[in-house]
Amino acid sequence: MTFIHEQVRDPSVRYFLLIGLLLFSHSNFAEIYKWTDENGRTHYSDKPNTDRKVEKLNIKINSYKHVTYKSLSDANSISDKVTMYSTSWCVYCKKARKYFKANNIPFSEYDIEKNARAKRSYDALGGKGVPVIIVGKKRMNGFSIPGFEKIYP
Repeated sequence: MTFIHEQVRDPSVRYFLLIGLLLFSHSNFAEIYKWTDENGRTHYSDKPNTDRKVEKLNIKINSYKHVTYKSLSDANSISDKVTMYSTSWCVYCKKARKYFKANNIPFSEYDIEKNARAKRSYDALGGKGVPVIIVGKKRMNGFSIPGFEKIYP
């Protein structure tokens, strides 16, 4: 990873910068360093600045090892139908899609970035990340094969 020098004052920009750094990291743990220069500019890098007080941000990526489940009490009917709310760039969505196809599991997929109706449904479910997988009244946030096998009959 190359040195990143960015004047960042807006907290939301800082958040997206950190997310960007994480997406391009190749390890399971990303060591990111943050410091402020004499002009008040905030810097992020994969190498610490030796001239300034540095805050080390240990950020774990690939964190879908702990998948969460939720029972949906307001689902209209119980079925084995698999519904996945996803995005095109999501690695876990791709893994789920590949697993479903390899195991002949029929599923409906809704891209929440390309389909406004899907986004509204996703928001109504309280979606915070992708994929969100629904099987009958069971819900899975994230994807893992063992986790999916717990909710799929």
